[in-house]
Amino acid sequence: MNIPTELKYTKDHEWIRIEGEEAVIGITDFAQGELGDIVFVDISSEGQEVDQHAVFGTVEAVKTVSDLFMPVKGTVLSVNPGLADDPAAVNKDPYGAGWMVRIRVSDKAQLGELLSAEQYHAVAG
Repeated sequence: MNIPTELKYTKDHEWIRIEGEEAVIGITDFAQGELGDIVFVDISSEGQEVDQHAVFGTVEAVKTVSDLFMPVKGTVLSVNPGLADDPAAVNKDPYGAGWMVRIRVSDKAQLGELLSAEQYHAVAG
């Protein structure tokens, strides 16, 4: 299982990469593996401020639909345009081409509540 050490994680299996005032968010390698083949990503929260732990979209796999939870409060600046044509990018490259959204972080204090790679490894097993 791939768990990059430079990222932060949630118990709900989202990852976040901080880039100054902005952050990129996606689902972990563990999450995509549990979901199986991803066939559709539905994120309609672009331009909206989304509270920490609130749903910002869904991922549809062959057998299930799973909610996507916001790791920290922020405004969704953009949604990965490549996922419309290739949702399987989440399976192939969850930490790269399979990213979900870019946000402007509203509450940086919430970053301290996220899990390190080591802590996430204990959650994901």
